Amino acid sequence: MNSVNNLLQILQLTHLKDNQFEGVSKTVGSPNVFGGQVLAQALNAAYRTIDNHRVLHSLHAYFLEAGHLDYPIHYDVSVMRNGGSFSVRRVTASQNEQTIFILSASFHKDEEGYAHQIAMKSDIKQPEDLMSWSDILNEYGSMLPPKTKTFLEIPRPVEFKPSHIPNPLDRKDLPPFTDIWFKLKGNIGNLELAIKQQILTYISDYNILSVAIQPHASKAHWGNLLTASLDHSMWFFRDFDLNDWLLFSLESPSTGNARGFAKGNIFTRDGTLVASVAQEGLMRSITKS
Repeated sequence: MNSVNNLLQILQLTHLKDNQFEGVSKTVGSPNVFGGQVLAQALNAAYRTIDNHRVLHSLHAYFLEAGHLDYPIHYDVSVMRNGGSFSVRRVTASQNEQTIFILSASFHKDEEGYAHQIAMKSDIKQPEDLMSWSDILNEYGSMLPPKTKTFLEIPRPVEFKPSHIPNPLDRKDLPPFTDIWFKLKGNIGNLELAIKQQILTYISDYNILSVAIQPHASKAHWGNLLTASLDHSMWFFRDFDLNDWLLFSLESPSTGNARGFAKGNIFTRDGTLVASVAQEGLMRSITKS
């Protein structure tokens, strides 16, 4: 996948019958199905059962088993509630009759209320002043560790620009904070909010666990850790434009017991808070560093 059109094709599921849907997978560089893909496809399935114009405001998910790239994923949607203001859906994802993932999503009618938000950091460099993953590959590809180089070579529908690029050869612990700009590749056009939320959900599983590894970077890295998303939650606050860069501002409050916890806020360039994300992931040491 190298453009938004490729991503949209992956996120759009095939309707089987009733509230049952099926999706296919594309690799992002790992041997298993990318968690963000399952999240976004499950959200697509849930949205397909909403017919009262309500909008997603939160989702909570658990990854139960690794997904196989070569098999289709079956999504079964249960209607848990259609209340006066909220609609709730539960989505079960399975492969070969084995449940690999569950999602709960809540949708809210348009309603007025009090509003406030936290401010985006004021000292963040603009994306035009930063190197993208593609730039890093082109500039330093011959000096990168083989696994990092291979990962960056995978075509993606999203361009990422980290505010700070750590030297992978300089093993030192880093603060548990990072900020990453991201933008879709290709002609985006005017998308419905439901589709934009699915795309943002897909992107939200990128980079988030890396911030939990940073405080241990003198010993831990992607080469000697077994990592996997365990659970994932998102809250959506406002509409947004995917034609411009968005900022994912991340932090990791805690790691321990072979798990890392990370959370983040997603802002538009002008500082509007779009969504918040939280995830706990597996961080199991597999070799001595």
